[in-house]
Amino acid sequence: MFSIDPMSRKPVYEQLIDQLEQFILTGALQAGEQIPSVRNLSVQLFVNPNTIQKAYNELDSRGLIYAVPGRGCFVAEDALERISAR
Repeated sequence: MFSIDPMSRKPVYEQLIDQLEQFILTGALQAGEQIPSVRNLSVQLFVNPNTIQKAYNELDSRGLIYAVPGRGCFVAEDALERISAR
């Protein structure tokens, strides 16, 4: 699902943010759907978990995802509207 371009000048966390926004816009991720955990995504992409967490924190501050303690992170109900408004 996610992929990182190591040759890109764009930071990894910004690549993740852009990809998640694109997944929401195209319908690959629906409102309420769970996104990969920080640990799983860091293992899959060979990226430091802190980098993944930084992207998730930014997405949370934008209101695109929300965290449920003990369950994970989910796409916000109004994520598509928020992205479209920008």
